[in-house]
Amino acid sequence: MTTVIHTILFDLGGVLIDWNPRYVYRDIFKTDAEMEWFLQHICSNEWNEQQDAGRSLQEGTEVLVAKHPQWEKEIRAYYKRWPEMLGGPIPETVELFKQLKDKQLYKFYALTNWSAETFPVALGRYDFLHWFDGILVSGAEGVRKPFPAYYALALQRFGLNPSEVVFIDDNLHNVEGASAAGIKTIHFQSAAQLEAALQKVLLRSVV
Repeated sequence: MTTVIHTILFDLGGVLIDWNPRYVYRDIFKTDAEMEWFLQHICSNEWNEQQDAGRSLQEGTEVLVAKHPQWEKEIRAYYKRWPEMLGGPIPETVELFKQLKDKQLYKFYALTNWSAETFPVALGRYDFLHWFDGILVSGAEGVRKPFPAYYALALQRFGLNPSEVVFIDDNLHNVEGASAAGIKTIHFQSAAQLEAALQKVLLRSVV
């Protein structure tokens, strides 16, 4: 028997919102090579993920400055200029979201790795974030993807049956974490690819 999908669970950054620290650091560094080294070894994804998991921006910044005092100015720019890292909506995916929303057939939730301190900037900037029936922000919950507790929290908080949910994320590790929780998944690569994948999962036309 085929299980009917009732809920679509979206990641935000990289799927619906273009976020990239390079929008700031291309202004700071003379070459892309210098910028990439800094983002790999100083203000790394692993460091940023700790703020996404609930550590305050101030604590995260001071810990890193103490460790790399020679990079203090560049480190402090990360959250001082954080709003500049938002490149805007990813229009094709937002349009697909709107078309799905207009059908009034599904519930929509967001499961995002995001600092609780910076998320209000996006919430105030992008109207489509208010289309969701609920949003779970990792920084506010103290747990993030791909840890099992975050998916369990989303299912519990929103009262979801995992077999009736499809989760969309551009990060393969997060997709694998959701799959381990019994949730159907789509590894996002583009709006066109997502539309085709949704048609297979939802067993109906998306647009």
